[in-house]
Amino acid sequence: MTVQLNKSEMQHAIAERVAQELEGPCIVNLGIGIPTLVAEYMTEDNIYLHTENGLLGVTDVDDEAIDPNLVNAGKMPVGEAVGASFFNSSDSFAMIRGGHVDVAILGALQTDENGVIANWAVPGKNIMGVGGAMDLLVGAKKVFVTMSHTSKDGSSKLLKKCTYPITSTRQVDMIFTELAVFKVTDGQLKLVDLMPGVTIEEVREKTEAAFTE
Repeated sequence: MTVQLNKSEMQHAIAERVAQELEGPCIVNLGIGIPTLVAEYMTEDNIYLHTENGLLGVTDVDDEAIDPNLVNAGKMPVGEAVGASFFNSSDSFAMIRGGHVDVAILGALQTDENGVIANWAVPGKNIMGVGGAMDLLVGAKKVFVTMSHTSKDGSSKLLKKCTYPITSTRQVDMIFTELAVFKVTDGQLKLVDLMPGVTIEEVREKTEAAFTE
């Protein structure tokens, strides 16, 4: 990359790019990690944030206004928008499984060249559980994925085939990394945008998965 970003800058750059793809009115579920940052860059008032533990109308909250009983699915403190609604977890998952979430934004550990992701388990390491990822992949109308393009050792995380357990056989719709943006069309990755300062040569060098331009 021509411009070197630290981890925080990279995550915010990805989140800002994802926000550009959101058009209201819509209901959006934000996963843990980079997806939570997307809320900082949304410019439309008619995008409603959903958390699967039972709140529609999630907002940021100032430190002095934190309610310890009001958290998102990642156990992070959140606020409530005017008109927000609360419901139990079973109703929330009925909402997800019933196709009432327009966009789910998830993190991923790996993505294959067909748009199938692995985002919940690293073999040999303890895990807390898959959470709502399986349900969101099946039930959301669109699924956007945010992830770093490479591992710490420089190896690609966009693979021909995932080596971690896959979350669902459902193909995601878009993939956002610090290097590029891909759309998944007919089971194939298509490069649709380069991130600022990135060359197509760098994307080719750091992507194991096949993709079209």
